Amino acid sequence: MKLPTSKLPHLGTTIFTKMSKLAHEHKAINLSQGFPDFSPDPILLEEVTRAIHSAKNQYAPLQGIFSLRQTLCYKLNKLYGSNYQPETDITLTAGATQAIFTAISAFVKAEDEVIVFKPAYDCYEPAIELYGGKPVLIQMQAPNYQIDWEEVAAKISSKTKMIIINSPHNPSGKILQQKDLEKLQQLVKGTNIIILSDEVYEHLVYDNQKHFSVARFPQLAERSFITYSFGKTFHVTGWKLGYCVAPKELMTEFNKVHQYNVFCVNHPMQVAINAYLQNEQHYLGLAEFYQQKRDLFLSLIKDSRLTFTPSQGTYFQTASYKNITQEKDTDFALRLIKEKGLATIPVSVFNKNQQDDSMLRFCFAKKEETLKAAAEIINKL
Repeated sequence: MKLPTSKLPHLGTTIFTKMSKLAHEHKAINLSQGFPDFSPDPILLEEVTRAIHSAKNQYAPLQGIFSLRQTLCYKLNKLYGSNYQPETDITLTAGATQAIFTAISAFVKAEDEVIVFKPAYDCYEPAIELYGGKPVLIQMQAPNYQIDWEEVAAKISSKTKMIIINSPHNPSGKILQQKDLEKLQQLVKGTNIIILSDEVYEHLVYDNQKHFSVARFPQLAERSFITYSFGKTFHVTGWKLGYCVAPKELMTEFNKVHQYNVFCVNHPMQVAINAYLQNEQHYLGLAEFYQQKRDLFLSLIKDSRLTFTPSQGTYFQTASYKNITQEKDTDFALRLIKEKGLATIPVSVFNKNQQDDSMLRFCFAKKEETLKAAAEIINKL
């Protein structure tokens, strides 16, 4: 049999899979893929056990259990001054990646253009291309990774269906400021452009800065999907549980796809997370928790030959290695694993045309001993 033509012929295995596989093979310290190496809160695990043993093991409603939707809408509306309704404006998803894919699936069709800011998390463009859309790429420049809004204005056309933003930003750790969201709001005013805002690191913002969610801006919120992740928030990336909010009209179309994709997501974990969220400190205290890890990591490598600006958010830190070598970042990252026993992510894989700025991304969502062992390697480079 002749194999059918691939819809994504240029795609291979993700960089995260590759680097984690190499880290395992070479017994390297893994600061590449974004997952913690410490356990979640025992209180959350107890809530899951309780939910499993309380007969919450059959299908959940399509949008998710109502009590959790109520809790989440209350949380969002309190934090951001929004007005999301649990009956119509929110759906629980199998992680934020599924939410992003579903939003794109529901609206992007052949010849539609979607603006994507590079470096970008690697799930955006394949979903666009799968439906015949065209990613319109705008490269942010290292090390500041700021959006050039004049370039955005020039790239918006009659074919622009969607603009995807991500803040706090993976991989750079930068956050969008109020002026950025106001500029975006101005650019899309009077258009039918949809905003897809990836805000999975909403609670991981440091140095007393504020997360400017799209939900804070009514004229943006009315045209926006916003995606979130419990896996990122509560150190349980393997649970693959997240949610998406949008106005009723947008969410209705989202759920038409969602119901035939996964229909619903893990029932007992929804029950457990709803119980866990009743204590607001479980998410409001995360910034302090992760800033301590960021500060520890940066203090450990401050005398190394890497140069960096402290991450504003996420649990990632980018750093330039220009003082160490002129190698391509992919080659240097590979050598670090094989020769030094340290796994990182080369940032060029997220850039337009694999632009190489001699930057690596490190995940600091790790135990103290892991960060110390990694720093010992870094300081010898």
